[in-house]
Amino acid sequence: MLALAALMVGSGGALGAWVLLKAIAISTNLFWFGRLSDAPAEIIDNTLGLGIVLVPVLGSLIIGIMARFGSDKIRGHGIPEAIEAILYGESRLSLKVAVLKPLSSAISIGSGGPFGAEGPIIMTGGAIGSLFAQLFHLSAAERKTLLVAGAAAGMTAIFGTPVAAILLAVEVLLFEWKPRSFVPVAVAALVAAAWRPVLFEAGPMFPMMHAVGVTPALLGLAMLMGVVSGLQATLLSGLLYRIEDLFHRLPFHWMWWPAVGGCAVGIGGLIDAHVLGAGYASIQSLLDGSLTLRAALALLVVKAAVWLVALGSGTSGGVLAPLLLVGGALGYLAGMVLPGGNGLWALIGMGGVLSGAMRAPLMAALFTVELTGNYGLLPLTLAASAGGYAISVLIMRRSILTEKIARRGRHILQEYTVDPFDFLQAEHVMTPRPVCLKGTMSIAAVTAFFSSEARHRTYPVIDSQGRLEGMVSRSDVLRWNTMGPPPEATLSEAVSDASTPFRFPGDPLSRVADLMIETGQGRIPIVEPASKRVVGMLSRHDLLKVRHARRSAEMERSGLLASAR
Repeated sequence: MLALAALMVGSGGALGAWVLLKAIAISTNLFWFGRLSDAPAEIIDNTLGLGIVLVPVLGSLIIGIMARFGSDKIRGHGIPEAIEAILYGESRLSLKVAVLKPLSSAISIGSGGPFGAEGPIIMTGGAIGSLFAQLFHLSAAERKTLLVAGAAAGMTAIFGTPVAAILLAVEVLLFEWKPRSFVPVAVAALVAAAWRPVLFEAGPMFPMMHAVGVTPALLGLAMLMGVVSGLQATLLSGLLYRIEDLFHRLPFHWMWWPAVGGCAVGIGGLIDAHVLGAGYASIQSLLDGSLTLRAALALLVVKAAVWLVALGSGTSGGVLAPLLLVGGALGYLAGMVLPGGNGLWALIGMGGVLSGAMRAPLMAALFTVELTGNYGLLPLTLAASAGGYAISVLIMRRSILTEKIARRGRHILQEYTVDPFDFLQAEHVMTPRPVCLKGTMSIAAVTAFFSSEARHRTYPVIDSQGRLEGMVSRSDVLRWNTMGPPPEATLSEAVSDASTPFRFPGDPLSRVADLMIETGQGRIPIVEPASKRVVGMLSRHDLLKVRHARRSAEMERSGLLASAR
């Protein structure tokens, strides 16, 4: 069902990407050339002179007004908002966001904002998937799948990177690896890939014909470059949130903050117009090795500065393209002294900085080679991605994406581990041969037992063959003392197994935990499937011990000889 729905969502995401890019082209032509056209236009061809400073301010002012009186969810780069909607908003995004996010991003990028279209299209495609899901009677998990399917479709349509889009979904958005989510997301991405030659140009977005032999030395250098790029990502992330903190100290409403950021963008444009807009042409020049030293330095320093200020001000735009530019510029400059050429190291730098900043190493490695169509360089981008990821997690507590959510009091762990409740069975954790009360005991004897010997609040009641008859609790005994069966009555007569919760030794702990929540019982008897003989008891404390043991296995270290003793 979800895969069939993903056919529609994938088409919707691709169409949303087409609308976004057309809107960016129209906005660029209007702001910089005063014409109404959807033809591709490069900001660096403008003839405004000093007027270049005013255009980003005007665009940012419009965005601030849209955010203030439309929806404040259009602020920022979109991916944190999508994550938050998935984890805390039951994967519900509104029609208002689906309309305003691409429109505000088109105005931002078209007026010179130093952003890419990927963050906005992830938010827009996600909104399309979420809105489609909300038309039907679906669970929050199913809505999440279609939201992420729409996001992956939008990213695929713009960049032509279906595999990387799926990996981004897995590493950043889904927070799970299940057939229920993977298959529909893959279907949506493939549908968008099929639409791409119709809506856009076929082939890789940044073709790069660069053949190089992958040697151990080159792999080592690529990983070292990844470490340097990871340090760059750490620096960029730290600066971004320091700048955001400075904006929060301004004595006027946040609606005006994007205009302040627009001033910085305009000044950066005066220094070098290459820093304005998405900069896709500059990415191609980096990969071709045809960029001048001055332009590469401008991308490394000025582009990074204006992007950080603009994004910190709360305007609308993505992070992928800026990261590609600043990481590519660093690699490009390193390529002047490293073997293989500037273009090769620009690509390697892109993979390293993406991995370090977004904490999505597989996506970063695949994304860079899918963008270029040069799959022979995958070992090098993978080495850079591993290096960037390693240094990033050692230095930064969170990624550039999740830090924003953490600042709202919601901390997200971007690590995938197996839940011990799903692979351990009840027999591995239960207390075997538990103390049981025989059904032949009198109510008076049971009362005396709970008054002097009882260590737990509840006990299983068994017959002469050890089979479960029911459960008796301290509250039952207190109730019987005031109103209930006479003291000489037997326990078997007072309890009933009709509603007694129990589980079997082979059941996973997750099923036992669910039963505890459903029934409110803190101790669950474990019985043999055939005979219903009680063979163990499993308590909430036992479940907590499992978590503690798992954490100890992760954190406590011991040597081989110490373990042998």
